[in-house]
Amino acid sequence: MRLTRYLLPVTKETPADAQIVSHKLMLRAGLVRQTAAGIYAWLPLGLRVLRNIEQIVREEQDRAGAVELLMPTVQSADLWRQSGRYDAYGPEMLRFVDRHEREMLYGPTNEEMITQLFSEAARSYRDLPRTLYHIQWKFRDERRPRFGVMRGREFLMKDAYSFDMDEEGLKESYEAMFVAYLRTFARLGLQAVPVRAPTGPIGGNLSHEFHILADTGESAVFYDAAIEEVTREELLSADASTIARLTGLYAMEEEEHAKVTDCPVSADRLRTRRGIEVGHIFAFGTKYSDSMGLSVQGKDGNQVRPHMGSYGIGVSRLIGAIIEASHDDNGIIWPESVAPFRVGLINMRVDDAACTEACDMLYRELQAADVETLYDDRDERGGAKFATMDVIGLPWQLIVGPKGLAKGVVELKHRATGEREELSVESALARLTL
Repeated sequence: MRLTRYLLPVTKETPADAQIVSHKLMLRAGLVRQTAAGIYAWLPLGLRVLRNIEQIVREEQDRAGAVELLMPTVQSADLWRQSGRYDAYGPEMLRFVDRHEREMLYGPTNEEMITQLFSEAARSYRDLPRTLYHIQWKFRDERRPRFGVMRGREFLMKDAYSFDMDEEGLKESYEAMFVAYLRTFARLGLQAVPVRAPTGPIGGNLSHEFHILADTGESAVFYDAAIEEVTREELLSADASTIARLTGLYAMEEEEHAKVTDCPVSADRLRTRRGIEVGHIFAFGTKYSDSMGLSVQGKDGNQVRPHMGSYGIGVSRLIGAIIEASHDDNGIIWPESVAPFRVGLINMRVDDAACTEACDMLYRELQAADVETLYDDRDERGGAKFATMDVIGLPWQLIVGPKGLAKGVVELKHRATGEREELSVESALARLTL
């Protein structure tokens, strides 16, 4: 993509209303723009990152055996009355009446709807187990939306729902999702700490939150230092033994930790860092099956209430979490797995025929090799181009200038380390197209 054809409203100034790093950098780098309190438009660069994260989430859900569907954003209030949650959920639920005087709501979650849909499709034990998921926009009318996409009112979320014949089956589905989450966050370049959590309004008695460790996180997490010894490679190949290892180690969010009178971890092993919650999984048994009348025929001919679980990941929130965990004074540092483009190609002198010819050739070759490239072909000074590439955080910068070309070289900069290297055009292409 040529930058002269792209919408990338990068700014030098830090917006006055932005309080945390991710919010500041998402605005400065032209990823989003606020349209109302807690509601954001996703501009082209931000949308590319959002789609990359969404795809990793989708791949790990599919790998875990979940099946994708898509449920609507607007739901009937009658569904929530069946479960007893319509009045209990609170003012965060956006309620409205349609033109036919029917009470509706903008869905904050989908337990009721998925239960209804599954009840219309499942008849017997042969239809279980099943795990269904979708990636859809949600709305929760936060009293004080803040921190950009970290605490917005509208957000993109992956939520999955499992249906099993009994508690043992539910445990297996829960563990499959636990593994999927460990793999997902590792692929995103993040270190996630699974924390035993209260179930809240979702219900049930088994729940874990996944917190990304970042100095600017919203709450403190207390955990056993052994959690940091689990490697990325182990998480990418996680199984039931990995879950047992992690859940056997102490990890508590600060509010729950404060209730512990005798912490089982010695002072020299207890760590505390700020954490950002990016995922939450629940096993709530037959709560919704009971309240909404979901049953299937068991092997013995009797009706059985399926055991259910729900599993959420904040897809749009993950962008903020990644930035909080990966940035420097100059801007964002995207992991390659989610970067909007892999390479930023910088033409230092668009008025130099040789420079432009070399850049055009490099751009064609990178495109032909399926290397996603943002080509800065603007008539701007070099300092402005460097600042733009640094703040948007692309993994690699390929810098082409008249002086380098006169020596037969271009410059390759690695954004994460700041390392620069002069290479021949051929060598630079070989490096970037591996």
